[in-house]
Amino acid sequence: MFAPARTVALSLALILQIAIPASAEVSYHVSPQAKSAGDGSSAQPYRSLAEVRDRIRADRKAGQIPAGESVVIHIAPGDFQLESTFELGPEDGGTAEAPVIYRATEPGSVRLQGGITLKPERFAPVDDSSVRDRLDKTARNHVLVCDLSEVVSKSFPEFKTSYRGSPAGPWLYVDHEPMTLARWPNTDAESGSWATFSKAVDTGLPNPKSSDPTKQKLHPGAFVFEDSRPARWNLDEGVWLLGYWTHDWSDEVIRIAGYDRGSKVISLAAPHNYGINGGTWGAAERRFFALNTLDELDAPGEWYLDRNQKRLYLYPEGSLKNSSIVLATLSQPLLQIKGAKHLRLEGLTFEYGHSDGVSLEKTEHVELAGCVVANLASTGIRVDGSNNTVRSCDVYNIGRGGISVNGGDRKSLTPAKNLIVNNHIHHYGNFQRTYAPGINVQGCGQVVKNNLIHDAPHNAVLYGGNEHLLERNEVHSVVLETGDAGAFYTGRNWTSQGNVLKGNYIHDLGSGNPDHVNTMGIYLDDCDSGDTLQGNIFVRAGRAIMIGGGRNNPVLGNIVIDCPIGLHIDSRGMTWKQWNNPDYPSWMLEEKAKALDYQSPPWSTRYPHLARIMEDSPREPLHNPILGNLFVDCKKQVTSFDGNVKKLIDKFEISDNVAVNSTGADGIATPGDLKGFTTLTGSESDPVTCRVVEQSGRPQLQLDPRLSRGTPPYLEIELSQIGLYTDKFRKNLPAETATPSR
Repeated sequence: MFAPARTVALSLALILQIAIPASAEVSYHVSPQAKSAGDGSSAQPYRSLAEVRDRIRADRKAGQIPAGESVVIHIAPGDFQLESTFELGPEDGGTAEAPVIYRATEPGSVRLQGGITLKPERFAPVDDSSVRDRLDKTARNHVLVCDLSEVVSKSFPEFKTSYRGSPAGPWLYVDHEPMTLARWPNTDAESGSWATFSKAVDTGLPNPKSSDPTKQKLHPGAFVFEDSRPARWNLDEGVWLLGYWTHDWSDEVIRIAGYDRGSKVISLAAPHNYGINGGTWGAAERRFFALNTLDELDAPGEWYLDRNQKRLYLYPEGSLKNSSIVLATLSQPLLQIKGAKHLRLEGLTFEYGHSDGVSLEKTEHVELAGCVVANLASTGIRVDGSNNTVRSCDVYNIGRGGISVNGGDRKSLTPAKNLIVNNHIHHYGNFQRTYAPGINVQGCGQVVKNNLIHDAPHNAVLYGGNEHLLERNEVHSVVLETGDAGAFYTGRNWTSQGNVLKGNYIHDLGSGNPDHVNTMGIYLDDCDSGDTLQGNIFVRAGRAIMIGGGRNNPVLGNIVIDCPIGLHIDSRGMTWKQWNNPDYPSWMLEEKAKALDYQSPPWSTRYPHLARIMEDSPREPLHNPILGNLFVDCKKQVTSFDGNVKKLIDKFEISDNVAVNSTGADGIATPGDLKGFTTLTGSESDPVTCRVVEQSGRPQLQLDPRLSRGTPPYLEIELSQIGLYTDKFRKNLPAETATPSR
């Protein structure tokens, strides 16, 4: 019987009867390429991860792994096809001195895969005339079909009538990229990738005065769509519309119930919570696109699944001859770790699944390092526990959010100390377009730093809770298709205190509504209070900093460059009926504070301003010091303060801020006679320089000497320390760290 391999040092130690060194380890080997059942040695590795896990459990029970020895599972290159979640529990962890390590022998070459690999030769031209007749003439000779009946025994789930988030599986990936479910308009349509409408026949909102009882409650809506395109769709098979039905921050997919060709009215099969164009700000047009219809399979990269006949149709982007084609089917996490401690996974790839990638539940000191988590329908990595680390991982092509982190105890203000560091998170929110952030931070005491986040429809970082440090992250190209949204976002809670957003570089965001400037760099929404915004750099980031009625939010030493609006503070707590109103349960700010016993220690000692808020004009946006910030070339407003804020301005601590017109150009805003601000104006021949440039592949801040007099806080910013860095797990930086937009 094979005995677990030990290092030479350990073997010698046993022979000489001397103390075992702390670095001793037990080694097991596993390879998906193994030809036969093995014994875990390097010569005869196991074929599955479950085999090696179970062997380690058995060896521990038998006393063959002495206390104090690390366990290292060496994983050879190849793909592990998972039919169910690979699970690790409390018995699979180690100790601080002797962790358990799952390590790829060649980082990036080991894949845990939750899908079916389809051979290119299974795809053939479509010869069924009933199908060809439904395809656009330009597409008929390009679309291929694959009969799945021989490789998929179970029936495919049907789409729900309405959903927000991941659709019913499976999903198709070709050459490690998600394909597009047949849709209209196409993503590259000349008229844009969205269809629009402006007239709702029935918003679907409750109408208590209606004689029809079904209309007295929330119900499916209907709208006029002038284009006759829906007439070609087979509604009996099902056609769904992904729409921003009322607000640019709320998406939902709803099935079409019917289409009246005469009146051109589309009726939906399920209600939307906010109605159909049921209160859109500014009466703007609403937008949607149709999906999951064979009739619109007309562009390279699109696919469609006939769920009843088990036939998959694909319009390939090129020859499939040497392509990797995977149908992601697993509707569970690829890896689930529950209750384990001191466990590390290095250099593994988690790819192709119709759920989460990796789920950590009630874990401690578990680390994912140098891993790839990609091509998934739900969240890439979920972390719930304490002292866990996600380090130097790549997370991309994700249906919902990239990384979610929770833990700690808010009531006792006990920090979780989970660390999310040096990760590259991009192209997420593919299915759920809003509130599915690159990183979701909740609980108490998480640290999120040196991450690069980009290319998403909505938030980069969504956070709530207490005492989080969000530091030195680079964010660009987010909030690309939404409005009234921020790259960093939190809101509607007085108790979300003690969070520090420091030294982040936020640049080149989506435009949203440029007239209203409803894209924000950092957005403290709906009376959020107690956050510190210090030393952040905003470049082309819309309304750079927005404080929506909140208190105790210091704005210290930030740099704002080429943003329409530098700093916004409003008084919505004084003017909105929602404030502390039982009719709006998501508000109830005082009630949320009472639930955490905010007037008793540790809350009252940690947050004294909050403890006495009800005796300190609670509806006023007080105690927001604005100190030592630099605003360069703001085109609309340096500061956007509403009327009530202007009346309260003497209560604000404002000093040592500078507003710059770098070249003396027209159309650059000034702070006027606002206290605590000075203005510096340059000229074309003698500009005042403050900009971010690339030097050796890293961003650098060029700052005019005239802005360096004294010791303003913004001089503490070390831009070269922001974003990704190389380490033993991340050997090279991606091209996105040197974006041309800088």
